[in-house]
Parts: sequence; structure tokens; C-alpha cells
Amino acid sequence: MEKNNEDARSPSTDKKELGLEDDLAHSSRGNIVDVDDPDAGLSDEEKADIDRKLLWKLDLKLIPWLSLLYLVSFLDRTNIGNAKIVGLQEDLNMTNGQYNASLTIFFVSYAVLEPLTNILLKKLRPSIFIPIIMFLWGVCMTCMGLVHNYSGLMAARWFLGVAEAGLFPGVGYFLSCWYRRCEFGIRMAIFFSAAAVAGSFGGLLAAAIAEMDGIGGKRGWEWIFILEGLATIVIGVASFWAVHDFPDEAKFLTEDDRKRVIRRLAADKQSSAEHEEFKMDYFWASLKDWKTYTSAVIYMGCDGSLYAFSLFVPTIINELVSYSSTTAQLLSVPPYAVAAVLTIAVGYIADRTRQRGICNMAVSLIGIAGFCMLLGSQKASVKYAGTFLGAMGIYPAISNTISWASNNTEGVYKRGVTLGFVIGWGNLQGCVVSNIYRGDDKPEFYPGHGVVLGYLLLFQLGGTITQYILLRMENRRRLRGERDSWVEGLDAKQAEKRGDLRPDFIYTL
Repeated sequence: MEKNNEDARSPSTDKKELGLEDDLAHSSRGNIVDVDDPDAGLSDEEKADIDRKLLWKLDLKLIPWLSLLYLVSFLDRTNIGNAKIVGLQEDLNMTNGQYNASLTIFFVSYAVLEPLTNILLKKLRPSIFIPIIMFLWGVCMTCMGLVHNYSGLMAARWFLGVAEAGLFPGVGYFLSCWYRRCEFGIRMAIFFSAAAVAGSFGGLLAAAIAEMDGIGGKRGWEWIFILEGLATIVIGVASFWAVHDFPDEAKFLTEDDRKRVIRRLAADKQSSAEHEEFKMDYFWASLKDWKTYTSAVIYMGCDGSLYAFSLFVPTIINELVSYSSTTAQLLSVPPYAVAAVLTIAVGYIADRTRQRGICNMAVSLIGIAGFCMLLGSQKASVKYAGTFLGAMGIYPAISNTISWASNNTEGVYKRGVTLGFVIGWGNLQGCVVSNIYRGDDKPEFYPGHGVVLGYLLLFQLGGTITQYILLRMENRRRLRGERDSWVEGLDAKQAEKRGDLRPDFIYTL
């Protein structure tokens, strides 16, 4: 949290505000645990051991499968870049503008629907909602391998965006309802690192599948879509048994473990610990919160850069030297692998230091340096090194920004709506960046690299600095007692419902 303000509060107050204690005797809602604590009477060491085992159980049940789902999701939305360099555009007789339009249309449906999907996720339950949308986007993906013209590809990409819209904001929201704020970042980073792995794995997979060119009368790019779509359908069906529900409904928890999860969330001052009915008040509360907009600006910077990079890196590498398409696919692997490792490292560091803003600033500078290299050098080796730095500056900021927004938004539905808006606005940038790398600009791609550099500099870095300063100012006001009037005359339960507007809720920096 805010280390510079430690002198402004006592150690006991600091411990409570940071949510570092699991003992609800120090929580504003301690009555929940005092009434029915499965670990009452145990020593602190015994409680800590039980807590570690519970956390490990949650990690094993939730993280691996959800990460696999996002790997598949990102692979399916970006494999069109791999398909392009093995003949997609030529076989469908598309102009450069039409190809870019086929990228753009995905982001229109994808971004517009995202703010609504978290409400549907909560209403239908994750174990129902996520498998259904996976099955549907697997069907859309398979159909992309069966199209014969530009119109067919456009229709398939539109519905792919509709079906995929619920996964990323849904999982981010879902995981935030299981973990404390100081634990969420590393889990979100591991989950999102699947996107970098997808970029790496996608290049290898596309290179292998493209060798099926001519089998069954199908081109290599058609087989990329068909086989990856069928795999998505299979994984979607399996998800009916592998995806779990929220803590109050998850079947893999014992009754005692359920109470422990709720206790941990309550100690962290999270309303996720309780069942909450949807009201439009939560929707409007999100829209009135300035953090929704600053987070959206930051996410706009990193997400716009992400899609530009992931959609076009095979083409960029292919233009550096006269590589074969297969070699270009393989050379796109290492930048993604390095980005995946750094994403997890940043998630761990941000959780431990509670300095998510500083972490965002640091990786932003790395990404800015990478795209300066792509813009300023004519040497293939320097440009290839620039793709490494570009990936390292973009991927860690995605999960870190979502964790930052989630940490500072309290209330089950308010957080869900906020994440939907933030992620939806970020993904809408795909409509812009899918048109900035034009065939006419190769091999330098100056306009494309320049736009991404602007996104990183103005939105990702500039937005991070702005939000960081504003959060520090607000924390100081709360520590000085200037916000105490917000809960005057309210009882403990009413004050608690104020969520992140409670004066004792200290924002993560």
C-alpha cells in the first residue's frame, strides 16, 4: 500500500487497513467469525498452516484450468495473424483494407458486450456460463476454416467476438471474489501469462498445422482454424465439470473451508464474502467512480498495444529479413516466452510490495524503449530485440492493471461492472490497432509502431502516473480523517455497504 504514509498511522491500524490479518477480531465485520469460526481455539501457527493448505487447494482447483481457457481464447482470436502469412488473404481475394476490417469487426462485438457479461456470469453461475460461451466460440472458430470469401470471414469473426466477450472480464471478476487483494495479482498474472504462452504456442502450432496444406482439399490456414476450433469445443464441454462457482456455491469446498474463505475475504474488507443481490445502484456507482475512468485509460494503453503486437508480430518478423513463413512463426515464440516469465514476476512483486503503479511505470518504460528501437533502427537484429522489449512492456501491464482496478473497487457487482467497463474499453482499441499495420507500410511499419508508442507513452504510462498521484492524495485525505463524514450516523453494517467509499478503505497504490 502506501509506504510513505506509514508514519501517519499506528502499526495496529496499518495492519488492519492492509488486510494482513486473518483474525476477524480485527475486522469491522468480526461478528461473522466470532459466531461460527471453524478454527476457534487453535493457535496462530495452526491457523496459518490451515490457511496455507486452503490457499494451495484454491490455486490447484481454480488457476490451471482457467489459464488453459484463456490460452485457448487468445489463441483463437489471434491465430488469424498466423493464418495470414500462410495464404489466408490471397486465397480469399481480400485487399489489405478488407483483411484489417476482418480484424476490427471482432473487437466491435467483443468490446460492446463485455460490460454486460459479468452480470450474466453472476446470474447464470460460472460453471454454466463459461462452458456455454466456450462451446459457441469453438463453433465460430471452426466455421472460420470453412469460409470461402470475405463476407463469410467477417460473419465468423463477428460471432467469435460475441462468444468470447465473457471470458477475460469474467475470470478476472471471478478470481477477485476468491482471493485477498495482496494475493490476487500473482494469480491474475499467472492466468494472463497464458496469453503470452498462446502467442508462443500459437506460432509453433500454426507452423505445424500449416504443413497439412492440401490434405482433404483444405489449405494450411483452413486447417489452423478447423483444428483449433474443434479443440476449443472439446475443452468447452469438459469445462462443465472443471469450472467452479463462487465461494458460496462451489461444490469442492467443505463447509468449514467455505467459512474460512469467507473469513479471509472479510478480513480483507471485501464484500465478496457475502451474497449480494444485483441492484442498478451498483451499476451507477461504478459509472460515478473516477477510478473506473483512470483504470480504463491505463488499460486502453496496454490493451491497444497488446492487440497490435499479437496480431502483427508474425508479419513484422517476416518482414525483417526474407524469412520463410514457418521461420517467422518460430521466431515469434521467444518474445512471448520472455513476456510470460516477466508477467508472473511482476505479479509477484506487485503483490508483495503493493506498488502496482510503480510496477506499471517500470514495464511501460521497457515497452517504450522497445518500440523506439523498432522505429529508429534499420538493423534486423535491433528490431528483433525491440520485439522482446515491446512484449515485456505490454503483457505484465495487462494483468497488473486489472489487479489494480479490482483491488480498489469494493462490492461484488460494482467490481464486476467496473472490470467489464475497463476491459471493454480497452478491447475496443482493437478496432483502432487492427488498422495501423498496413501492407503498404512494410517493411518499416512506421505508422503502426508510432501509434503503439503513443499508446504506451500517453495512456499506459501517463494514465498510470495520473492514477497513482490521485490515489496517494485520496489515501492521505482518509488517513487525516477528512472522509469520516461519509459514514457519520451509519451503523457498522451500513458503513460496510459503502464499499471502497468507507474512510477506512485504503487504496492500493
